Amino acid sequence: MTGSAGEIGWALEAVLLAERELLLFAGFWIAVGLIDELAIDLSWLWLKLTGRARTRTLPAGYGDAPLAGPLAVFIPAYAESAVIGVTIRHLLKTWQQDALRLYVGCYRNDPATLAAAVAAAAGDPRLRVVLVDAAGPTTKADCLNRLYAALQADEGRGARRFRGVILHDAEDMVHPAALQAIDAALGAVDFVQLPVRPVCVSGNTWIAGHYADEFTESHAKTMVVRNALGLALPAAGVGCGLSRGALDRLVALQAEHGQAGPFSPEALTEDYEIGLILSNGGRGSAFLRLRAADGSLVATASCFPSTLAAAVRQKTRWIHGIAFQGWDRLGWSARPLECWMALRDRRGPLTALVLAAAYALLAIDAVLVLGQLGALVPSVPLTETHRLLLALGLIGLAWRALFKVLFVGQEYGWTEGLRAVLRIPVANVIAIMAGRRALLGYIRSLGGQPVGWDKTEHFAHPAAAGLHEVAA
Repeated sequence: MTGSAGEIGWALEAVLLAERELLLFAGFWIAVGLIDELAIDLSWLWLKLTGRARTRTLPAGYGDAPLAGPLAVFIPAYAESAVIGVTIRHLLKTWQQDALRLYVGCYRNDPATLAAAVAAAAGDPRLRVVLVDAAGPTTKADCLNRLYAALQADEGRGARRFRGVILHDAEDMVHPAALQAIDAALGAVDFVQLPVRPVCVSGNTWIAGHYADEFTESHAKTMVVRNALGLALPAAGVGCGLSRGALDRLVALQAEHGQAGPFSPEALTEDYEIGLILSNGGRGSAFLRLRAADGSLVATASCFPSTLAAAVRQKTRWIHGIAFQGWDRLGWSARPLECWMALRDRRGPLTALVLAAAYALLAIDAVLVLGQLGALVPSVPLTETHRLLLALGLIGLAWRALFKVLFVGQEYGWTEGLRAVLRIPVANVIAIMAGRRALLGYIRSLGGQPVGWDKTEHFAHPAAAGLHEVAA
């Protein structure tokens, strides 16, 4: 080779060397991740075979029974005028128990959301609209603390103590049996979580649909395994109930850090944290997977972002809060299984890096194939290690695709189950972009930049798909 052809050849040989190193790096970590997922899969299969992972069916009319005591629902809302009215009307119509109180937090600089919330009340005395005397958005935890202060004030005036609190978001659609299920569970545990069931009613189903793929597997398998093994359960922030004793514990914990209220304003994922904290003390926690008499999953239906920018922004907050802040704020458990779950929860940044390496590897391989066709770079056989890692990756990909088809297909139909496989690259791209953005945000926070409520605005509501959208 001479001249430019020789320079191209040397460059391609350097690319070939980089390709082999990338294959080792990505292949090793993909194999580790597949072993991790296989352990969860086998645990779930064992639980199913032994009858410990059954989904109990509730009797007809289960959700109509009176509550064991007063319960409050907290909904923090900012820039949610498009959906908050639908949520309030649907919740108050679906949960008609007199002992229920709904607290909705609105901001003084968001009159549209405030007006929508007040209009949705329609004279129902169970609604409490709480005006946050601050320019929003502050943080979700700050808004929740304002709602807790309003609840305490109501307790002082009414001389009655609430039995617990249920957390929901402004775009949620509750299930008729969910309130009674949470109420019953709070008689035995301090924290209870129901499944989340994403619903796509408009927009890009490829982006919004990947949330359904992830939550379906997580809340039909991973959370079931964690619950059966007695491990700490993360809260999803919606469809979760906290006993009054749990709130008292959280208040005492925050007081140790000089803060008022049960929720930490510095946490980007305060819901995730409180689930783990409450699981590891007091009366513990429970994940409930139930079906109503009509076959519908007792879950919280919710719409998720359908645009790339919104999905990346939301996933950024999750990765930053769970992976980076979780490491700083919660540390690590000495119990091997708990440490394993923490590693799974905090793997977002590493996952982003490995996926980026894998996609870079595909691009490099395309360049090398062209170079080999032009006889500019030699064809060097893979080593045994490279072949082994490549084989494990392909087998693992097929295994993961099969599980996605089974879980998503069972809940959403087999057409969606097949689409879940096609959505894997979409989820990977979002994970890569969110991982990078979360790392940069964390670095800025180390430099003293305060965290804020980088919230997702919602324009669609599950009720637009019909009140029985949660049916399987």
